[in-house]
Amino acid sequence: MNRRELLQRTSLVIGGSLLGADSLLAKTINWDALDDDTLSAKGYGIFSKAQVKLLNEVADTIIPTTDTPGAKAAKVGPFMAVIVSDCYERPKQKRFLDGLITLDQACKNSHGKTFLHCSPQLRHDLLVELDAQQKAYSKTKKKDDPDHYFRVIKDLVLWGYFTSEIGATKALRSVDYPGRYETIDYKKGDRAWGQY
Repeated sequence: MNRRELLQRTSLVIGGSLLGADSLLAKTINWDALDDDTLSAKGYGIFSKAQVKLLNEVADTIIPTTDTPGAKAAKVGPFMAVIVSDCYERPKQKRFLDGLITLDQACKNSHGKTFLHCSPQLRHDLLVELDAQQKAYSKTKKKDDPDHYFRVIKDLVLWGYFTSEIGATKALRSVDYPGRYETIDYKKGDRAWGQY
């Protein structure tokens, strides 16, 4: 075998393995397809359309639109549905769904309405109360106890938002410096830096 034949066979093996790896990778999520129209026709994974809408509204209450787009614009609700459906093991999925039901039930108990039917101020008040509960729970929980359901929801909202294009480029500042390290000054009060 000569060098040319060896290179051809090697490139065939490497190229074939790379092409084969694509088919073995998890499905790619088309985020643009997860708009309100699509979600009104179906949910995602283990979530119904109503649950994905609830996730989106909870996320948008945690990170509302201000001078930057909020969590709903960044499609954080569908992001959470994808992560929980595709990445969580069954017991954690059940805990998450139970937590979502508990959140909606807490809203009914406090305000006589579901979360989706409450005003933005009532939603905010409920989430502030739940955040205080999760902080108190976290201080007293044992190492092996699961996290409070609202802590998990809040963490997913922050992760989904600040890793989205909107969060990384509009809420955070982003400067592209491909291929090199660059130091940029930070002044107190400036937005934090993100990378997208």
